[in-house]
Amino acid sequence: MTMAKQISRATQAARDSEGTKKRTGRKPTYVVTLSDEDKEFLTSFIAKRNAPAAQVTRAKIALLANEHVRLCDIADELDISTFTVQKWIKRFALYGVGTLADTPRPGTPRTHGDDKITEIIRLTTMTEPPDSSTHWSTNTMAAVAGVSPSTVGRIWRTFGLKPHMVESFTVSNDPEFTEKVRDVAGIYLNPPEAAIVLCVDEKTQVQALDRTQPIRPMVPGVPLRQTTEYKRNGISNLYAALNVASGKVITKMTVAHRAIEFIEFLEIIDKNVPKELGVHVVLDNYAAHKTESVRMWLLAHPRFQFHFTPTYSSWMNQVERWFSALTTKYLQRSVHHSVTELNEGITEWAEAWNKNPKPFIWTKSADEIFASMQKYLGPSVSEQTSD
Repeated sequence: MTMAKQISRATQAARDSEGTKKRTGRKPTYVVTLSDEDKEFLTSFIAKRNAPAAQVTRAKIALLANEHVRLCDIADELDISTFTVQKWIKRFALYGVGTLADTPRPGTPRTHGDDKITEIIRLTTMTEPPDSSTHWSTNTMAAVAGVSPSTVGRIWRTFGLKPHMVESFTVSNDPEFTEKVRDVAGIYLNPPEAAIVLCVDEKTQVQALDRTQPIRPMVPGVPLRQTTEYKRNGISNLYAALNVASGKVITKMTVAHRAIEFIEFLEIIDKNVPKELGVHVVLDNYAAHKTESVRMWLLAHPRFQFHFTPTYSSWMNQVERWFSALTTKYLQRSVHHSVTELNEGITEWAEAWNKNPKPFIWTKSADEIFASMQKYLGPSVSEQTSD
């Protein structure tokens, strides 16, 4: 091929490419426009604790896109790629909020559209059954929505809806709730210099239990088995102080859990912490922590400073997570024929923990806690169903 022909072909190819670009043009811009009902549904969906994480992210994309937030800003806020943001904005713009779930895989075609799915989700989360029941069943929803019970079940599973389940919660009524949350969260995230932060609490009424029949060991295909009947051999009380930075614990087993035992435990802490360090103690509002004798002890030990969690907010005391580990990894399956055995067993377990301690990392600021609580609590059932 001559040089002239090569140049001619290259020129023609460039023209063809330019023509294609002009014909194709830019990709269309998709706009998400949500109705008030759509926004209410998405907000309620995000607030559900058991909602699939991927679908929660998609719901947030829809709400942010509806506010005309830029693609890159949505991606940054949700820590996802702009490709993912574009993909779901297009889906919502074309098909609506009923398309939160993944695109159906090859198989039997869907028999119900997005409008029907959205209606079922709205009825499930925002209304009550017509038969005066407290919650929907697949049968009652099927009768109202005009679909089969199996269809209702599939939709509920897809969107993580479980009307038959209920969780309990307690909202703190502490008048100083905000101040205490800011104080405790602040000391976790920004611990003071030349000081340590200790989370202190009691695990009371720990029972020394012995099973009435021998425990059956685990074998292939069968888990460890133990009888539900047991013999009580007394109780003990455990004081624990968790070092937030290192994860190590200081423990003491006691017969009672009065102010005098609490002060004795503070004395143990005082002996174990280097004298040049301040001691910031996170603890709950138990009466034994606030007696006159405790206040006098604090005056005599000015390096100690108490930080009280709000009432009904044990989740803010990180030593509770250590108690949980102790319970699940040791107490639930252990057998003790006496209180002495129980005390020795707990002490040995704590010593083993301290050989390879695992600190619990606190990540949320006070403002993030307040925002999470607002999302979790959301509107009450009466507020949802009154419209």
